[in-house]
Amino acid sequence: MKMYLDKYIFTLISKIATETSTELYVVGGYVRDLVMNRPTSDIDIVVVGDGIKFAQKLAVAIGENTNVTVFRNFGTAMLRYGEYEIEFVGARKESYRKDSRKPVVEDGTLQEDQLRRDFTINALAVGLGVKNYGKLIDPFNGVQDIKNKIIRTPGDPGLTFSDDPLRMMRAIRFASQLRFKIDAPTLGSISEHRHRIEIVSQERITEELNKIVMSEKPSTGFVLMDKSGLLEIILPEIHALKGVDIVNGKMHKDNFHHTIKVLDNLSKESDDLWLRWAALLHDVGKPKTKKYTAGSGWTFHGHDFLGAKMVPAIFRRLKLPLNDKMKYVQKIVKLHLRPISLSGDEITDSAVRRLLYEAGDQIEDLMTLCEADITSKNRDTVKRHMGNFSLVRSKLQETEEKDAMRNFQPPVKGDEIMKIFNLPPGREVGIIKKAIKEAILDGLISNDKGEARRFMLEKAKEMGIEPFTRE
Repeated sequence: MKMYLDKYIFTLISKIATETSTELYVVGGYVRDLVMNRPTSDIDIVVVGDGIKFAQKLAVAIGENTNVTVFRNFGTAMLRYGEYEIEFVGARKESYRKDSRKPVVEDGTLQEDQLRRDFTINALAVGLGVKNYGKLIDPFNGVQDIKNKIIRTPGDPGLTFSDDPLRMMRAIRFASQLRFKIDAPTLGSISEHRHRIEIVSQERITEELNKIVMSEKPSTGFVLMDKSGLLEIILPEIHALKGVDIVNGKMHKDNFHHTIKVLDNLSKESDDLWLRWAALLHDVGKPKTKKYTAGSGWTFHGHDFLGAKMVPAIFRRLKLPLNDKMKYVQKIVKLHLRPISLSGDEITDSAVRRLLYEAGDQIEDLMTLCEADITSKNRDTVKRHMGNFSLVRSKLQETEEKDAMRNFQPPVKGDEIMKIFNLPPGREVGIIKKAIKEAILDGLISNDKGEARRFMLEKAKEMGIEPFTRE
């Protein structure tokens, strides 16, 4: 089977290969995506020989001060050409020690190189030499697997995953990204070798996890993680959401399936990684707050606050950034029930002002999550809730336009209070400052410096504090 390679760079590579009598192939993801008609900018070239030397020859031929980045420990070299990142590596075979995923690498043939690859869909190669230019080499029926939407390994899956346990996460990630199925022997082997994932660095695991979260339908990946047993190891907090309890005929919903449905819903509206993480973690506090009360049924009171407290530890363990990204997720998780409380018949101005104040610039993201949180299969229920949220959005917009509450700071600052009343930093200053803020949020005064100053003087007088005057 011949494949059409329409990039000028392949013609140039083939020309150098002919001049130097070099056997080489474009392999892996580029060929897979070519078969699937998917855009890609990464090109991997296997050279039967010295990949680094070939990359250097290509850089000279391209000219224009093309730089080659060499990774001698891995025997690879990389250069950029226009929008493409091209990596060259010598054909190789690999063997592994039981306690490490770092391979012992030796020179090999193309066939050995293809056999060492993770999945049949990534073991495709296309010749770039003068005699085999454009010829597809598919020893493991990878093209057929693409047509059948199947993920499986070229060789024994047990050996594949035992050698390099990260491939278990990669299998699930590809299935999630491409909407493929993992064949039964391969999925069974992932389950059998799941504890081998513990020798892989957390950074590499999280990299794959983020790609699953960013899939078009992330639930595909999380269901597979659950079936294989990896979920309990990597994200025990999400695994803990599984299951339904029944007392006196009353049951609660399965919060795991609810959560991944919320994530799917939100993914249709946003490709923000951190908002998706907020969706994944929004109910993470439920298992520890679950309670059955006769007459009331199942409750999860305080799961929003507990969930927010759990976020830093989860981020720390997963090696996710402990910065504003974490604080953003924590904030969304903490506030995710607030708009729901505003969706009843009576929406007070004070409650709306407080939500705008606390959510700040994240109010739109918060509303998007709340709407994604509606997972009922009853169309009338969904329609009613969405209508209520529409009213909340209108009220938020109206209040923001009138009162400018988003990210507002009280118009009278603490240092000004100290100066006016000649007070040191302390409890009295805090009481006055808080009283001004509460008065604005409750609508007793407007968000105006003059009104806030008059209110401050009245509050201080109640406390027996008079303005400081110099004699």
